[in-house]
Amino acid sequence: MTFQIRREEVLSGAQLSAMLEESPARAAQAILLAAGQGEVEAQALLGQILLDGQGIAQDQALALRWFGIAAGRGHLMARNMLGRCHEHGWGVAADASVAAQHYRIAADAGLDWAMYNLANLLATGRGVAVDHSQALVLYRCAAERGHMKSMNLLGRYLEEGQACPVDAAAARDWYRRSAEGGDFRGQFSFAAVLADEGLVEEALDWLRKALVGGNVNFLRVASKSLMKAQHSQIRALADEYLLRLNERVGE
Repeated sequence: MTFQIRREEVLSGAQLSAMLEESPARAAQAILLAAGQGEVEAQALLGQILLDGQGIAQDQALALRWFGIAAGRGHLMARNMLGRCHEHGWGVAADASVAAQHYRIAADAGLDWAMYNLANLLATGRGVAVDHSQALVLYRCAAERGHMKSMNLLGRYLEEGQACPVDAAAARDWYRRSAEGGDFRGQFSFAAVLADEGLVEEALDWLRKALVGGNVNFLRVASKSLMKAQHSQIRALADEYLLRLNERVGE
């Protein structure tokens, strides 16, 4: 599909997102127009492309401003992104306690990503007191809404019995669901369970899928873990993880 717009035409958030796939620079112009005319989805999207430098010059401080505008109008993902900016210091001094406030607003309104991000702070004690019981509640709520990363972490809590009774069967099921949903950490976790069950070939398949999608931090930690694996076929895969790590670092 080729998008053609008149100067005065304002596209919907869905149309603008689709346009980004085809022509980021052209989409940025349309997003600017729609955001300036009050389209809240476009305002949130403008914050994202400014943050990423997608089709427009990167400007984290301006991204923060547009996220704030959209969040003030009730856009939950924009509120979540305000939290991300404050957590990571994008366009503002890093402050995990302020991030937690934004995450909580969006989480209380039902946004799964905000539940996940707030749970991460609670699990690690960044900006808030450590509270594994509340983190578990949030991971479970997000997982039940289909959030793949939360499924993996819910599985970990259930496997380790942290803030809950150990439930290996439930942990396995959440890992499987996370893996099948495409989360690379969930794929790695599910592979570990399969390897423990002696299903080495199935484990290798999931480890290779995790290899494709994994980020630099994941690849670095995972490669070290694979070196200690019980099965020689899995230990051999550590070299592939290290090779992919070096490629990603060089990107």
